[in-house]
Amino acid sequence: MTTLPAYVKKDQVSTVYSRVAPIYDLWSLMTETKARKRCLKLAQVHDSERVLEVAVGTGLVFRELLRQNPSGRCVGLDLTHAMLERARTKAEKITDHKNWELKIGDAYALDLPDNSFDLIVNNYMFDLLPEADFARVLSEFRRVLAPGGRMVLVNMTTGSWWWETIYRLKPELLGGCRGVELEDYLKKAGLVDVQRETLRQCGFPSEILLARRTSSV
Repeated sequence: MTTLPAYVKKDQVSTVYSRVAPIYDLWSLMTETKARKRCLKLAQVHDSERVLEVAVGTGLVFRELLRQNPSGRCVGLDLTHAMLERARTKAEKITDHKNWELKIGDAYALDLPDNSFDLIVNNYMFDLLPEADFARVLSEFRRVLAPGGRMVLVNMTTGSWWWETIYRLKPELLGGCRGVELEDYLKKAGLVDVQRETLRQCGFPSEILLARRTSSV
């Protein structure tokens, strides 16, 4: 499988997603809802866990994490203020507790301690990144994941010539996302019990991956 180049550069992501933030929930409703629900089911959140969501977007998954983990700690990171503000509005409607945090964060260099989360969730981010950067970001994920912890990742994946054609012609229409396959990268990052599923919604192909960090440090 040949991954298409990442046409939206890292320093352009905030600008692109500031523009799409007002309509992102509608886009997700049409193309990503099923994959996000499956992500949450595979995550098997247990109350009182330490949960990190990287690329929290408008908070569609983050609010569900708060519902499922009311006594635990939830942290959400994103590069885009406009997305975080929408996520914060959703979160404040779910709970009055202050055991959650939403803030600007960079997946390339997580400002978080080693071994500090039981679960990492990440939706539709790696399909934005250059393939050469996958290993670096997964290394950061693994660093902050506690031994025995798990992660669930969702991405646009390959297998649709229609969506790939749109990406080649006008990548900003897809928010810079293109089809990727991350399973081998997870294994190379030292993660185990890697499971990969695919599904489609309105023809839009997503992969959902579950993986774990070994119990030894």
